[in-house]
Order: sequence, then C-alpha cells, then structure tokens
Amino acid sequence: MALPDRKSPIGKKVSLFVTCIIDMVYPNTGMSTVTVLEHLGCQVDFPMAQTCCGQPAFNSGYRDAAREVAIQFLKAFADAEVIVTPSGSCAAMVRHEYPVLFAEDEQWRTVAEEAASKTWELTEFIVDGLGITDLNGRLTQPTPVAFHDGCHGLRLLGLTNQGRTLVSGIENANVMEMDGCNECCGFGGLFSVKMADVSGAMLQQKMKQIEACSAESILTGDASCLMHINGGFEKQNRQPPVRHIADLLAEAVAGEPAHAD
Repeated sequence: MALPDRKSPIGKKVSLFVTCIIDMVYPNTGMSTVTVLEHLGCQVDFPMAQTCCGQPAFNSGYRDAAREVAIQFLKAFADAEVIVTPSGSCAAMVRHEYPVLFAEDEQWRTVAEEAASKTWELTEFIVDGLGITDLNGRLTQPTPVAFHDGCHGLRLLGLTNQGRTLVSGIENANVMEMDGCNECCGFGGLFSVKMADVSGAMLQQKMKQIEACSAESILTGDASCLMHINGGFEKQNRQPPVRHIADLLAEAVAGEPAHAD
C-alpha cells in the first residue's frame, strides 16, 4: 500500500510524539529531540494526552485493541500541524498502518489518513521535509560512528541516508559502514517475547557485527533496537555501544554532551 501524500512541513508547528519506550526508558532522548528541533527554529509542542500508537496490539493481531489505542492518538494529535517522532517504527505505524487499520471505519478513516499524511520520523523530517542536510554541529573530538538501520524505518519508510547525511555534516563525526547494518537485531516488539530463542540468536549475530566494527558508537533511530542491543551487552557487563541519533545530534548542536539516561 502506497504511503499517503503529504504537504511540506516548512514553517509549521511541530507536535512531538515521544513514543512509549522513550517516555519510559530514554526520556532524555525526547529532550534531545526537542533540542535539535528548536535548534532548527521549529516551534515544538507536546500534546499531553498522547499515549501509545497501538503498534504492539496491531502486530500481535489484536486489531480492535489497536484501534482503541490509535483513536486516543488521533484525538491527542487532532490539532497538530505536523507530527514528528524519534522512531522509525512508530512513524511507520501511523504512516503505513493507520490507513489500513481504519480502512473500513467511516468515522475515523479520514482522520487516520490525515494523521498519516503529516507524520514524520525525526531525520526524515529534517532532511526530506525541511530540506536541511547540515545542522552546523560539532563534536568536541573525532568520533567514528556507524549505523544500525531499524527494520520498520528502513523497509516501510525508506530511511537509509537521512541519518547518515546529517551526521556526515557534523564536524569531527566520521561515518563508517557496519557489515549487516540493515539486518534485524531480533527485537520486533512481542516477537522477542514469543520467539525468545530466535530473537536471542538474532541479537547475538547483531552483537558480533557491532564487535567487528571499529566505530566508537552505533547510531539508531529506534529506541527499541537501542534497548534490545544494549541490553545484550549489559547482560555481559559490557559497555553499551548504541546511541539514539537524536542524542548525538543534540550533543553536536549544543556544544556539550547530551545528558546520560
């Protein structure tokens, strides 16, 4: 199914959809997102009624429950001019799945399609929406980084070069490629619970790919991947190597390290 068309977001107020995992586990990544957006001159608001996008229930086959949660999202962001989220996964849910979820619902179909047409993942919003490729940022010391491409953002939204473009424009950031950067880390939401052995094997493969890469940090646009991969390293009492790209971008534009979670 083709993604809904959308208008240019330039000059429009941004409503931040922070997502469940960032809200509960990585709140400072949400703050980093605001730092980056305000650095670009965006007016940012935070609809307080937001909860979940409904993706866990949707991916588990509970469509009625997913619709109930999604309706709360649609109500919370009803007045939003543009919706930006630091998550390829959640952006893909709204952009790609909401039109499917409400396809037969006369009351909410148009509202869902409108929400899908104004939702952007963070790096996509900056590069594709605003047309900005250089944040005029600087890291305090040379920092080699590589990327882990989250599945939903990569395969449903086509997020490949946006993050790399932004980081490449940062002084002292050196972008390198990691073998297997586009391979799944094994999280997949409830997949990691229902298929724990398979998920664990995929995680071990991803950890080996990271170990073989000489980058100082691995960047990702999905907090779920970040949590899953870093959790694997933490269980081995090793330094977590993955950062959310919003944190690095905020560090670069703020001129000082982003606060640790």
